[in-house]
This record gives sequence, C-alpha cells and structure tokens, in this order.
Amino acid sequence: MRRIVRPGRFRLVLRTSLGFAALGLGSSVAGSGVVALLLVFQGIPSEIGGRGWILGVSAAVFVALSLLIGSLWTAWLQRRTVVWFILGRPPTQAEARRALRLPVDMAIVSGTLWLIGAAVLGGLAWGLASSVDALGMTLIIVLGGLTTVGLTYLAAEWVARPVMTMALAVAPPKGSLPVTVLTRLILTWALASGVPLVGVLLVATSPDLGTGDHTSSLVMLSVIGLVVGALGTALLARAVASPLHRLRLALDTIAHGSTDVSVPVDDSSEIGMLQTSVNDLVAGLREQERMRDLFGRHVGADVARHALEYGASLSGDVREVTALFVDVVDSTALAYRTPPEELVDKLNRLFTSVVDAVSARGGLVNKFQGDAALCIFGAPTRLADPATAALSAARAIRDEVRKAGELDLGIGVASGPVFAGQLGTSSRFEYTVIGDAVNEAARLTESAKSVPDRILASDSVIEASVESERVHWARHGDLHLRGRQEPTITWSD
Repeated sequence: MRRIVRPGRFRLVLRTSLGFAALGLGSSVAGSGVVALLLVFQGIPSEIGGRGWILGVSAAVFVALSLLIGSLWTAWLQRRTVVWFILGRPPTQAEARRALRLPVDMAIVSGTLWLIGAAVLGGLAWGLASSVDALGMTLIIVLGGLTTVGLTYLAAEWVARPVMTMALAVAPPKGSLPVTVLTRLILTWALASGVPLVGVLLVATSPDLGTGDHTSSLVMLSVIGLVVGALGTALLARAVASPLHRLRLALDTIAHGSTDVSVPVDDSSEIGMLQTSVNDLVAGLREQERMRDLFGRHVGADVARHALEYGASLSGDVREVTALFVDVVDSTALAYRTPPEELVDKLNRLFTSVVDAVSARGGLVNKFQGDAALCIFGAPTRLADPATAALSAARAIRDEVRKAGELDLGIGVASGPVFAGQLGTSSRFEYTVIGDAVNEAARLTESAKSVPDRILASDSVIEASVESERVHWARHGDLHLRGRQEPTITWSD
C-alpha cells in the first residue's frame, strides 16, 4: 500500500533536517572562528616564523574536511530516522531508541572531529614550532571543542523535539535514564562558567603560553562566557521550563474536573517520566469516571454516591420511605403477540418515563424487574416529603404512558419503615429495600390494573402528603390485599 506524505509533515521534516544541518555547520564554523581568534590574540605558535602559512592552510583544509565529514555523518544518522518520520508511521522500538540518541550522536560527531583536530593541529604545531606552542594550541582547541559539543547537544535536543515526541510515544522514559535534568544543569554550568574560567586560568597563570596580548584573550574569553552562557541557559530553560509550564496547565485543568487532557511526551529525562505519569493519571481518572458512570447507570447515581462515600459493606439502616411500584398490564399476552425487539423498545420508552419522573423528584429507581420497576423515595437520599414526591411521580408516569398509547400499566404507592442498604454477600451485593411498604406497593399495583385511573395509594401515603397533592386524590375503598389480615384503605387519582 502506497503511503501519502502530508505537506505539513513534509515541512516539519524539512525544517528538522535543515535545523540539524544548520546546527552542525554553524557550531563548527563559530567554534573554529573563536579558536582562530584566540590563537591570534595569544600569539600561538610564537616560533613558527615564515612557515605560518603551512599551519593556516592545514587548519583551513581540516575545517573544510570536518564540515564535509560531519555533514555526511549527520545525514547518515538522520537517514535512519527520517524514513519513518516523513511517512508519519510509528517507529519500531529499535528505531525509537536510535532517534532518542540523536542529540548524543550529534555531540559525538562534533566531539570526535574536534578531538582529531586538536591532535592533528597540535602535532603540526609541535613539528613546526615548539612543544609549548603545541600544548597551547591543543588546549585552546580542546576548550573550543568542549564548548561546541555542549552547545551542539543542547541545541540538538531542541531541534529534535518533533522526532523525540514520536519516539517517546513508543519507548517512554523509564528505568535508568540516558539523560537527566542534573546532566543538563552540569552541562550548562560547564558552558557558562567552567570552560571560560579554565581558559582564563590558563591565560592568566601561564606566562609562557604564547606571546600575544593576554588582555585581549581574557576579554574574549569573558565575552564567550557571557554569550555561550546565555545560549546554554536559554536552551536549558526551554528544555525544562517549557514542559513544566505545560504540565502545570494540564494539572490545573485536571484539578477543575476535566480529564480531556493529554501532555505530549517530548523529553527523555525525569521530565518525560513526569509527563508520562500525568498521562497515566489522566487515563486512570478517565477509567475511574467511566466505571463510576457505568456503576451509576446500573445501580443509580444516588446509590453509587452512597457506596463511594461509605464504602462497600453489607450495611444499612431502617428508613421511613415511600415505595412506588410500576407493572405492565397483561404482560404475558403482550409478550406473546409482540416481537421481542418491539417489546423491548416499548419497555425502554416506558422506563425512560419512569426514570425521568422519579429522578426529577429526588427518588431512586431501585430495580427493573422484567416489565416492572420498583422506585423508592427517601433512601438512600433523605427527602423532606417522600410521600408527596411519590404521588406526584405516579401521576406523571401514568399521564406520560397514556399519552404514548403503547402500554397499559398499574401503579401502587405505599409508605412505611423499611431496611435500606446492601444485601447479599461480601463478593456480590446490591442496594435494595425490604419491608412491608414494598410488598404493599406491589399488591396495590395488581389491584390498580383494574382501576380506571390505574393508580392506587395507601391511606398512610395520602395522610403524609401535603394538601396541594391530596386534592388530586379520592378515596377508592378498602381492599383485602394478599398476605395481609387487615383491609387496606386505598385512594385513587
């Protein structure tokens, strides 16, 4: 299958490649220029006489060869990365590890060339002049090389951010880290203070190291320290402060309750581990929120909150509640003559009406039992007036179902003390209510199926409701409910 490279990605690849090329060329040229100026100011080598052109030509040739070799070497290193990067495909583990080594490899390329240059030009100076001149030239080249290598490494980390982001998605930082924040701090200190101060000490304490004006060399070393220190500090700040700022913004978003956050992992140090940890935290919170949502949908939001607040235990208490029971009329015949899918759709529309009416009044749909539903007002959330809420919900459910015209039902409402809590075993339990009020509501539902208005409520519910609700109800009569010795006074809408 042919892969299509998007223009935006091609531009990103081109910008990254040109960044590496400019980094290698610029650092080498700048480093070579600084070393040349220091040698001139310091007057090294001092005993070469008319053969100075040999050393100059040799240095120019070596710099040109170094640029050519360094460019080819860097291109070869990049070739292994650009292939997957330009195609936009995830790298393999081996490709990702090689990509993460790009800054180190760039520093190795630069350091190797500078080390060879120090050895070649130092040896040439020894042959053309003296051992003291060779030592001075070698030390200056080494100091220039150390500065160039350090800047190359820090700048390469910045240039390689897009590549490292994709590589770290495959090989996140963990275990022993190849790069640490401490390593960067030490490197920045060496660039800003260590190398320039060593150069100052060599110039100030070695009177035989060259015959030039030491003051010019000291001033130049000071300027180099300021410029290189500023560049190194800026690169360090970008490498550390910028991702920390993004992490702070992400954590602020999480603290405000949003889990739609993802931090790009673009650092292979402890900061990358912190970025990975924040993403893992967000993923865990999203999973927790998903489980909470699923839990709430299965048992009800109030029960879920109660379980999360008080823990999972077989416990409960006795509550004064109002139970509302809803059951479909002639469900057996309905199931016989209605296709299962159609019957389920009708029941789901019925239960939607039940849930909406009960939830709007602070109640809990405790369970669905086939074509029936048990609703509780007063547990687990306490209500100031559960009886009024239940009676109002019963009328709303009946009116909504009648308006739909799909099903016929009976509704029973009863009040009384019940046990409300977790029932079952330690490995499997559910929140439920057990008591005479629940049984009474179920018995009233059977009788309500033959009542014109399809609702029957016990006398205790009507007495507990407010006057504005009682005006909707009229006494229906005394019923002998199954399992009860005394007749039950009932009311209908």
